[in-house]
Amino acid sequence: MSEEFKPPPRSFFNKFRCAFRGIAVGSRRQSSFLVHLVVAVLVIGVSAWLEVTSIEWCLLAICTASVLALELFNSSIESLAKAIDRQHNEQLGDALDIASGAVLVGAIGATVVGIAVLLPRLLQSVG
Repeated sequence: MSEEFKPPPRSFFNKFRCAFRGIAVGSRRQSSFLVHLVVAVLVIGVSAWLEVTSIEWCLLAICTASVLALELFNSSIESLAKAIDRQHNEQLGDALDIASGAVLVGAIGATVVGIAVLLPRLLQSVG
């Protein structure tokens, strides 16, 4: 029987390096991440233009970070599923669909918050 794998201890700096590598890998492998990132940049630009309050910035930042984090979790589950089994596997399919559903729920929630914060200001600036 083989020994249990024990990764070597990582320094504080190395943990950040791995985390940034994870963001890079996850964002490269998911076209959805790029879409969410573009929307996030647009929200930041519109929010700056409309001069949202500090509280509104916080709400928009939390929503944006949550959607991007959910997308990265979804990517990690997809990567694990491919490593486990490349054939059709109902349980893995369910896990992938559930992760996609989590991203969708987060994106819908973020959209609702974005509309609630930005739409009144947009209408006010236009009219």
